[in-house]
Amino acid sequence: MSVRILLADDHGIIRQGLRSLLEKQSDMEVVGEAEDGRKAFELVRELTPDVAIMDITMPNLNGVDATRRIVGQFPKVKVIALSIHSNRRFVADMLRAGASGYILKECLFDELIRAIRTVAVGSIYLSPRITGVVVDDYVERLLTTAYSQPTILTDREHEVLQLLAEGKSMKQIALELHVSTKTIEANRRQIMERLDIHSVAELTKYAVREGLTSLEP
Repeated sequence: MSVRILLADDHGIIRQGLRSLLEKQSDMEVVGEAEDGRKAFELVRELTPDVAIMDITMPNLNGVDATRRIVGQFPKVKVIALSIHSNRRFVADMLRAGASGYILKECLFDELIRAIRTVAVGSIYLSPRITGVVVDDYVERLLTTAYSQPTILTDREHEVLQLLAEGKSMKQIALELHVSTKTIEANRRQIMERLDIHSVAELTKYAVREGLTSLEP
């Protein structure tokens, strides 16, 4: 089954180039294009793609707000930020909005393909440069909040959280822990409720901050 992809970028030549390259992949299909965040949200509602590739700085509705709306109403749609921006603020805003991936426009096309395939199975993908930005941010926050919050997760929940943060899918975690996928999904919901966290990206950030994973590529 092909991964259904929506392209959201205010530059037509970028959308056209991405479509041309993506449609050469046997397991991918571009189902729509949007020139701004508002159109992207409308097309997600209409077309229900698997993955939305989202520019950040777009007119009418920016990529951060569009991602927040999309993930909030259509949580099965995975959003990958594709941006020229690598600074901490843009990265943090997109991850908080619920993006499952963040790559830079300077990357090679192979990296975008890798990112799409990664998030399509429920994992997180960050470009190496972005990983460094994210980890630096977590280290800074850790130094200012160290030991301020006692653990509130059970041992099993910590185990599931670490595997989620390391990019494992629900099925992979279930196989590794010898339980059903439904059990792992229930664990994930419980973890999110306990931590008041509402996306896998935010769970990954928490796991790094708590030292459960280093988020190394």
